[in-house]
Amino acid sequence: MIETMFVLCLHKSMSCINRRRTAKLSLRPNSPRRTPPSPDLILPSSTVAGNIMHRRFSLPKLHSKNHRHLLLTFFSTTAGAGNILPKCNSLTELKLLHQQLTVKGLTLSQPTTVQNLITMYISFDAPSHALTLLKLLPPSPSSVFYWNNLIRRAVRLKLLQHVLDLYNNMKFFGWYPDGYTFPFVLKACGELPSFVRGSSVHANVCVYGFESNVFVGNALVAMYGRCGELEYARQVFDEMLERRVIDVISWNSIVAGYMQSREPKKAMQMFYRMTESRLCPDAVSLVNILPAFASVRAAMQGKEAHGYAIRTQLIQDLFVGNAIVDMYAKCGLMDEACNVFERMEVKDVVSWNAMVTGYSQIGRFEDAIGLFEKMRGEKIELNVVTWSAVIAGYAQRGHGYEALDVFRQMLVSGSEPNVVTLVSLLSGCACAGTLLQGKEIHCYAVKQILNIDKNDPGDEQMVINSLIDMYAKCKADGHARKIFDNVAPVNRNVVTWTAMIGGYAQHGEANDALELFSHMLKQNKPTKPNAFTISCALMACARLAALRLGKQVHAYVFRNRYEKSDVLFVDNCLIDMYVKSGDVDVARVVFNNMNQTNAVSWTSLLTGYGMHGRGSEALDLFNGMRKAGLPIDGVTFVVVLYACSHSGLVDKGLEYFETMKREFGIEPGVEHYACMVDLLGRAGRLEKAMEIIKEMPMEPSPIVWVALLGSCRVHTNVELGEYASSKLIELGWENDGTYTLLSNIYANAKRWKDVAKVRFLMKDTGIRKRPGCSWVQGKTGTATFYVGDKTHPLTKEIYDLLGDLIHKIKALGYVPDTNFALHDVDDEEKGDFLVEHSEKLALAYGILTTPPGVPIRITKNLRVCGDCHVAITYISNIIDHEIILRDSSRFHHFKEGYCSCKGYW
Repeated sequence: MIETMFVLCLHKSMSCINRRRTAKLSLRPNSPRRTPPSPDLILPSSTVAGNIMHRRFSLPKLHSKNHRHLLLTFFSTTAGAGNILPKCNSLTELKLLHQQLTVKGLTLSQPTTVQNLITMYISFDAPSHALTLLKLLPPSPSSVFYWNNLIRRAVRLKLLQHVLDLYNNMKFFGWYPDGYTFPFVLKACGELPSFVRGSSVHANVCVYGFESNVFVGNALVAMYGRCGELEYARQVFDEMLERRVIDVISWNSIVAGYMQSREPKKAMQMFYRMTESRLCPDAVSLVNILPAFASVRAAMQGKEAHGYAIRTQLIQDLFVGNAIVDMYAKCGLMDEACNVFERMEVKDVVSWNAMVTGYSQIGRFEDAIGLFEKMRGEKIELNVVTWSAVIAGYAQRGHGYEALDVFRQMLVSGSEPNVVTLVSLLSGCACAGTLLQGKEIHCYAVKQILNIDKNDPGDEQMVINSLIDMYAKCKADGHARKIFDNVAPVNRNVVTWTAMIGGYAQHGEANDALELFSHMLKQNKPTKPNAFTISCALMACARLAALRLGKQVHAYVFRNRYEKSDVLFVDNCLIDMYVKSGDVDVARVVFNNMNQTNAVSWTSLLTGYGMHGRGSEALDLFNGMRKAGLPIDGVTFVVVLYACSHSGLVDKGLEYFETMKREFGIEPGVEHYACMVDLLGRAGRLEKAMEIIKEMPMEPSPIVWVALLGSCRVHTNVELGEYASSKLIELGWENDGTYTLLSNIYANAKRWKDVAKVRFLMKDTGIRKRPGCSWVQGKTGTATFYVGDKTHPLTKEIYDLLGDLIHKIKALGYVPDTNFALHDVDDEEKGDFLVEHSEKLALAYGILTTPPGVPIRITKNLRVCGDCHVAITYISNIIDHEIILRDSSRFHHFKEGYCSCKGYW
């Protein structure tokens, strides 16, 4: 009877709704009247709940015959819900039946009906309705399945915070998670990532007794790995191993964790432990471990994995095939990668990208471009990785313009550049020195990446670091420093500091580089320099010949351990620093204490012996290099010939020049011929030097003519000097050095009119002579002096001491060489000018401020003046100091009236 009354009322309400709709359509626009509701539309009290559910679930109007048929079918049976729910074809029908169940009072009285409703709501992707009913259901182990379904759905849709909300609601309403709940919740914690929440869920795992569940254990390992907490991941894994609750997924999870934390060697150790435990690696195992082999260039182990994939047919898996191609490519074995690539039956864009990137990274750029064009021809979709690989290839070769052109094509194609793309572009601009194009990329980065909330701060910092590096390498230090200063100190990482310090060090701003390096270490929270930072600081010390600061950096290296691969790099820089700071003996000590050396180590020390005029020791070292089996190339022979030139070993130099071609098969280059011209020219054999130039199989470069011009200056050969300078001007080598050398040649020959012509030419072409500058390390720091400098606080003491020293050495036989005064005045005035030379002023200051017995170290930006060389040789005989002077060409060690150069300078 009640059912009949309800259906009757329902039909009446529907007819009322239809009448109201008809009346509304019939009303005129200017008529305010509306049809009043029918007095028959009076619902029984039992339908109040129905109205509430109608508003809650937004029930649509009934106008389908199928809907009415479902209602009549439902009310004609006593067990209607169980039979009729599966017949619902839409969410609308399900909501309608849910309403009627609520009206009938069956929702709470029959848990099975509620479960069916929840199932249907989940199947129609209406989680909020399912969750509302789930909260009304009494907790039971069999119904946890519904919570798991909702949680799994949220994980699938990446609604990670919602996953944790569902989990908390589940516990709040008295439900107990099971072994299928925790893996989904832990996955959400790992993907957030949230170590705090993940560890909290881990505590729940222990409380509910699921620590021995293999699925839960695997999820815990994966979660801790994604959060970067490898210690906890390893602890959970070891406990699983101890309980013998472990499978292949467990091993895969721990290996993946180590790879995510960039610890490929530990990942490899765990992989081999898995194989020893007689578990067979699956496709995921290979996809996890092959990048580890690639990152450490373990090609042999990679080949073993490849063989295993072939034996087990896993090679047919697309992901495994891609991982093998990528491994070979990153190991530089592109022929093997190509073989695997060609045999793959199914390829995707990842397969092609691995090949393009591999060719680009090993310098086979034509192959990379060819494959890139083939992808275009076969209409394979090019993604950001493809474009970035080609751009990076151009950048590595210094083709900044070509890289920029590909970037424009990328934008036209609709592909969105990522951080790697921009970093590669900026690297290309830095290599090519294309500042304008670099600024264009900077503008694009500002618009698309920098200062945008949704972007990853780490990605922004990568772009900022690349911008600093680009501006620094394009010699726009001011722009680089502005970007550096705009980065908050707390956000500056070691790459940020290194880019700025390296920019200063490489382009002559060595003082700024060292000041910044010092500031880096003196912050409230100091940033630990890496091997590249240390190398930049040592480079700056070498440029300044700042031995004291170099020793401090060396001490810092001693106190802080670095990776073995970095130690070799730092040791080579230390050798270079000590060599260029005037202490070649300490450089030899560093060399002797190295656990591992390479060709750079030997060549650096070899260069040092050459710079310091210790030719015999240089040749002994070269012979030792040959015995050690190290590769001997053209660069090595340039250093050997340089050492012979600066030590007067003419015959040895000629012998090694022939040996280079005969025994080593190395064809001499322009640099080798320049060394030979310098060798013969310093020895006064200018005619033989000209013969060498005429026999050159290539056009002489400016460096050859500069070597000849320098020799003409030493031996006052005006005719040949004029010829060499004319060749330099023809080649566009017009700088202050060329004109100064020619002016000096004329001055030595007392051809003052020609001196005046040269100076007029310099003025007319806008070329200014660099002023001579010398600096010396004093007790309280470094002091710098120019010619005739009288700005130092100790000026009076310096000039008084210098006058006294000149008076004493004149008594020993010193006669001022007025040819170096280069002024058309009398000899007495020239003598006064010579006293004011910067190297003499620096020496006097060094004597005043340096304790007896301690070497005085002077550096000059130009070649040392001939008269100063003679004067300092005499002075070294009357003071208790060794004088170590570095000029633009070599080192001079003055001690007890003797110079190490033996006149070859």
